[in-house]
Amino acid sequence: MRILFTGGSGKAGRHVIPYLLAQGHRVLNVDLVPLDVPGVDNLIADITDSGQMFNAMTAYAGFDELEPGTGVPRFDAVVHFAAIPRILIAPDNETFRVNTIGTYNVIEAAVKLGIAKVVIASSETTYGICFADGVADPNYLPLDEGYDVSPMDSYGLSKVVNEATARAFAKRSGADIYALRIGNVVEPHEYAQDFPRYFADPVLRRRNFFCYIDARDLGQIVDRCLKVDGLGYQVFNAGNDENGMNLDNAELLARFFPGVPVTRELSPREALFSNAKIREVLGFREAHRWQDYVTG
Repeated sequence: MRILFTGGSGKAGRHVIPYLLAQGHRVLNVDLVPLDVPGVDNLIADITDSGQMFNAMTAYAGFDELEPGTGVPRFDAVVHFAAIPRILIAPDNETFRVNTIGTYNVIEAAVKLGIAKVVIASSETTYGICFADGVADPNYLPLDEGYDVSPMDSYGLSKVVNEATARAFAKRSGADIYALRIGNVVEPHEYAQDFPRYFADPVLRRRNFFCYIDARDLGQIVDRCLKVDGLGYQVFNAGNDENGMNLDNAELLARFFPGVPVTRELSPREALFSNAKIREVLGFREAHRWQDYVTG
């Protein structure tokens, strides 16, 4: 597939794009900073500028596409990861503006140009625990896509708005637009760097519900979204199969979520951020367990 990928130079994108290239896709990275990966062309553009997004989606992906003399090929899909990635980087209003207007512009350009598959990055923060003021409990566990999301921060709120934007455009256009509620992204080097201190002080991971998504497994999830058609608007939790913690659920629930209803039986290490839907609907099979990279 010929894919336009926004935000591919970020923490997640720089691992997802190589996965997509390995699957045989062609990727044009649209970002404010280029990605230095062989086989990737870059276009410097601002997602908050609607004209730039329409222009980017009608652009050549490289000089080689000039050779046939048949005009600009159409993109088969858009993957939208570009965003201010959390609170406390920019002022709250700027985080909300960039993330919501940028997503509106990207989806609008895609569907009005007839691109029938769009995958957007939503977030675990929509569940309202990550950036809560004080310690917040979820309404129930495990967290699933049917949860009534109600964050109190500008970043999580921007992602809830983006999901509503995606749903509206899918309803109007008939395009497939899938929103990935991406868990805490872990790069390969971060297992040895960070997991030992998480194990020593588990409270550090409570706001992430002890979940994680390996950046390379996220690449697989995006690829599977591209290859599954006809689902209309969908929301998917994007996380690995198990908690990123060396404690069983019985202890985690008793220590950190006492009194929170548990809606079904959980296996001892099953993720409290449920990925059942991506396994059942998309056929996701994790390839990178934290146990494969953390010793001792």
